[in-house]
Amino acid sequence: MTRINDMPGHLIRRFQQIAVALFHAEVEAAGFDLTPVQYAALERVARSPDIDQATLAGLIAYDRTTITGVIDRLVAKGLLTRKVSDRDRRARTLHVTDTGLETLHAATPAVEAAQDRMLQGLSAGERAEFLRLTKKALEAVNDLSRAPLKER
Repeated sequence: MTRINDMPGHLIRRFQQIAVALFHAEVEAAGFDLTPVQYAALERVARSPDIDQATLAGLIAYDRTTITGVIDRLVAKGLLTRKVSDRDRRARTLHVTDTGLETLHAATPAVEAAQDRMLQGLSAGERAEFLRLTKKALEAVNDLSRAPLKER
């Protein structure tokens, strides 16, 4: 019988808990009120102006039904705007505000510090290998996700 501490699901869950805690610690210490998902959404919208909410959900592998709440909070913080799409009146397109861009640029060093702390026990080569293997494993099971990653 496999011990719990040797099960990938258990280890991934623990790592995710630590990753979120480190993200919050670094970002809050830098003076920002952002969650990991809010940061991912803000970063993706900044790279893809006029993106609609459903596409954004796919690009950050987040559930389409709950992305609205994430967007609502970013709009309330003045970091994003939402408008009716010119192409599809049912869709909403997203745009980063000037405040959102300033926040994104100012918060990124804290986010990067959190990423660095997550992998502090690994050498540079091991970090690259960890990321390569994690991406490979995720690609193999992406279609099994409730919110699969959908590259453009």
